Amino acid sequence: MKTHLSSSFSLCIALMLALATMLALATLPALAQTAEASPVVGDWEGTLDPGAQPKKRIVVHITAAQDGTLSGTIDYPDQDASGIPITAITYKAPALHFESNSIPGFYDGEMNKENSQITGTWKQGVSPLSLILKRTP
Repeated sequence: MKTHLSSSFSLCIALMLALATMLALATLPALAQTAEASPVVGDWEGTLDPGAQPKKRIVVHITAAQDGTLSGTIDYPDQDASGIPITAITYKAPALHFESNSIPGFYDGEMNKENSQITGTWKQGVSPLSLILKRTP
C-alpha cells in the first residue's frame, strides 16, 4: 500500500511541475511582446538646425515598461547635456508625440513604414524646427 501511495504522490508532483513549467513558458512570449510591442522603442538621433545658431544633435531614448507604458530621455551631445526627462510620450502608429517640461519643448512626428525614421517638428521656444529622427543601433 505504501508503494502505491508514494508512486501516486510522485506522479502528482511530476504533473504539477510539468503544468507549472508549461504555464511559465506560455507567459514568456507575452512578456517579451509587451516590451517589444511598440516600434518606437529604441534610440533615435537627429540634428536641429536653428538657422543663425550652430546645429545641435539630439538623441532621444525611448523605453517601454512591461505594461507598455512609454518613457524616455533626451540628450544634446554637442552641449554635454544628457538624461533630460521626457515628461509625456504617446505613440499611436504612425504618430509620435513627446514633451519635456525641463527644456521646455515638444515633438510631433510620424514613423515611416520601415520603422527606421520619424519625420516631424520640434518646438522649443518661438520657432518650430524640422527634425528627422533616425533609429540608431
